Amino acid sequence: MAVDKNMNVLIVDDYKTMLRIIRNLLKQLGFNNVDEATDGSMALQMLRVGNYGLIISDWNMEPMTGLQLLREVRADAKLKSIPFIMVTAESKSENVIAAKEAGVSNYIVKPFNAETLKTKMSSVLGDFA
Repeated sequence: MAVDKNMNVLIVDDYKTMLRIIRNLLKQLGFNNVDEATDGSMALQMLRVGNYGLIISDWNMEPMTGLQLLREVRADAKLKSIPFIMVTAESKSENVIAAKEAGVSNYIVKPFNAETLKTKMSSVLGDFA
């Protein structure tokens, strides 16, 4: 099945520069319907009223971390099937294990480029040109 590049993508990071970088990478890949949230609780509110095909979230945020957001999403019947990619500056194995146990779809370590993002997105959405 072809990937719908018109899907709504929610990017979550408390660092505005990172939101801009991810938005630009998504644009390079042809995804233009991108919404932003600056923390997990804001993201959760947006997810509950919106219709998203992918979540890309930073791990390290306050007051709700990416891991807490992931757990909330996976516990919600309406949201649990949305692919969730976690972004982090740390590749510590305990973080990877915690995210996997919480149901993360994939994991990206910063810094990353459009090609890495595309590879991770393809692994959870299917291949796209």
